[in-house]
Parts: sequence; structure tokens; C-alpha cells
Amino acid sequence: MSQVVFVLLPGVHLLDLAGPAQVFSTAADFGQPYRLSYVAEREQVCSAQGLPLAAHTRWPELGPDDLVVVPGWRAPTLRGGPELGPATLERLRAHHAAGGTVASVCAGAEALGQAGLLDGRRCTTHHHLQDELAARHPRAIVARDVLFTTDDRVVTSAGIASGIDLALHLLAVRHGPALAAQVARDMVVYARRNGHEPQASAMLRHRSHLDDTVHRVQDLIDARFAEPLSLAYLAAHVGVSERTLTRLFSHATGGLTPLRYQQTLRLERAEHLVSHGTTVETAAREVGFEDARMLRRLRARAPS
Repeated sequence: MSQVVFVLLPGVHLLDLAGPAQVFSTAADFGQPYRLSYVAEREQVCSAQGLPLAAHTRWPELGPDDLVVVPGWRAPTLRGGPELGPATLERLRAHHAAGGTVASVCAGAEALGQAGLLDGRRCTTHHHLQDELAARHPRAIVARDVLFTTDDRVVTSAGIASGIDLALHLLAVRHGPALAAQVARDMVVYARRNGHEPQASAMLRHRSHLDDTVHRVQDLIDARFAEPLSLAYLAAHVGVSERTLTRLFSHATGGLTPLRYQQTLRLERAEHLVSHGTTVETAAREVGFEDARMLRRLRARAPS
């Protein structure tokens, strides 16, 4: 069971909280082992929209697979926002030091900055707050005009609704793109946005188009990327010729073929497995390659 712990601060924006919470809650509905909990320095927190929220003041025990999320709050400037207590800051630092992931939405990046977790790392926040974040935390590397960033298990996202994009990205990285697409469809959200980052999920990175035929083919590849999928089979699935599918797919994805898209998904999943201790040979087999030679060639070609 993986836990997702939301740290609620005074003036929390409801969508900063509800967007990622809905993503992980929906993933749990589809059978993924997520349990959500909400902590704060007081038992009741008033949201920016006036809705009071109940929270626990005692944190659950956390492990490396768990995620801590700090939603943003109403703050014309970061300087006027809430100051986290020493115990909360130590919790954030300790979870990251133990191998866990810490994320923020919007102004929540300030909380990670107060904990020292932005030092030397790429991060982002709402475009109105980026200059101030950079000034308050000069060792942070503030990325502008992106929806989210990931750097050494510190994940930050931009304004309010971008928390949904961040959460879908984390699902795609942890469980593969098919689950992220399934959750996005169930939530009826436009799951084609990406962080314009090398780490962004390929499912999101190559979905910024409106071609339903190509989306249906991508849905099939997302769900079965580790299986052999011939061009003839994919074309028959959507009722077009192989030539038409290749033309439509290339136009919609900026030059990719269905095979290249499938290889991109395989490579992304394999990189995730290798980064978590799996050997290259085992990762290659798990994502559908007969041996590690093709995976090594793809890794060598991939931009660093």
C-alpha cells in the first residue's frame, strides 16, 4: 500500500488539493494500492475558498514508496504566506532523505524551499510567483513556462490545475502510461499536456493533438506496449489502411511512427526500472525486448 500524504496549510486552494487527490483516488478505484491522508499543524484548516477542512496533526509512518504533496495556498506574494513549523519542515526533509518523493503544487514550492529541498534543484511554481521564489531561494533553479519539473524526487508544478498534470505524470512513471490514460479518461480531463521536460511521460508528451484515430491507436499501444503490435493490426483496430495510419500518426505526433512511439514507451518504462535497481537485461525483457541489445541501442540514442 502506497500512501499519498497531503500537507494542508492555511488558505489552501481547493483545486491544488482536489486535483491530485482525485487522480490518486481514481487510481485506487482501478485497483492500485493508494491510501490518501491529510495532515496539518492544526486539526482544522480553512481553505482559500472558505471551506473548512479537517486534518490529522499526527503524521503516518512513511516509506520510500510513499508520496508527500504540499498543495498551494492563496498568496499574492510568497512572503505573506504561511511559515511552516520546525516539525513539519523536518518531516519533509526526513521523507526525502529516506528515499521518498516530495511534491508541491503552485505556491506549495515555497514550503519545499523553506525545507531546503529546492537548493540546487530545478523547480517551478505559478508564473506570478516565479521571480519571488527565485529571490527567496537563490540556490533553487527556477524553470519558467513549464507545467511541472522533477529533480531527484523533488517534484514541483505550476499554477493550480497543473497539479493534475503532475499527478498523472507520476502515475505514468510509476505504473505505465495506460493507467494514467485510464485515470484521465475517467476524470474527463484533457490529459495531453506535458511539462516540456525530458522526464515528462511520453504518454503526455506525444498527446498534444486532436486526432481521435491516433488517440485510439495510442490508447492500444499504451495498454499493451510490451507486446508485439504490427502496423497491420493497429490499422485494422481503427479501420484505416496502414499507409493512412502512418501518415496520420506522423502528422499528429511530430514525426513518430507507431513503432517508434511504442519503443519510446518501452524505453521510458525500462529507464524507470533500471533507476530502481533492475538490471538492464531484466528491464529489457519486462518491457518486451527479446534481449538487452535493442534497449542498449535505444538508451545510447536517447538525449541525455
